[in-house]
Amino acid sequence: MKKSLILSCLAAGAAVLASASSARAADSWVGTWKLNVARSKFVPGPPPQSMTLTFEAAAEGAIKLTADGVNGEGKPTHFEYTSPFDGTDTPWIGNPNADSAAPRRIDANRYENLWKKDGKVVVNVSATVSADGKTLTVIQRGKDAQGRVMDMSEIFERQQ
Repeated sequence: MKKSLILSCLAAGAAVLASASSARAADSWVGTWKLNVARSKFVPGPPPQSMTLTFEAAAEGAIKLTADGVNGEGKPTHFEYTSPFDGTDTPWIGNPNADSAAPRRIDANRYENLWKKDGKVVVNVSATVSADGKTLTVIQRGKDAQGRVMDMSEIFERQQ
């Protein structure tokens, strides 16, 4: 009886540690990131005047992304979604190029995201946090809402 209780406690402890490790996997991009427009590439243009991404841990291991900025025409922008980062389609609020996102965690420093419009993939996104944790590179390839080819490399810097 005592042995089974000890084994049960060990199993529960292992589950808690596994859960904590899984939550920690998101920590590399959790935080606030500011776009470095000069180091980034935007096809088609014009580039945004500014953009700030905020990744926050949400309930049940999900991640909430909020993007605020000013577009190339000087108009404010706001996009957001909350996702389990497991490739599940999630409503992508405010994005003119997509109505859903399906982000999927690759590892502690990388994730992929499929943007969809009316159920069809329109943009493939790859995001990577640098080894030192100071830079987030977001590559977007696909088509925008006007059907133009998108080929963007956005460089974001971690904010303190």
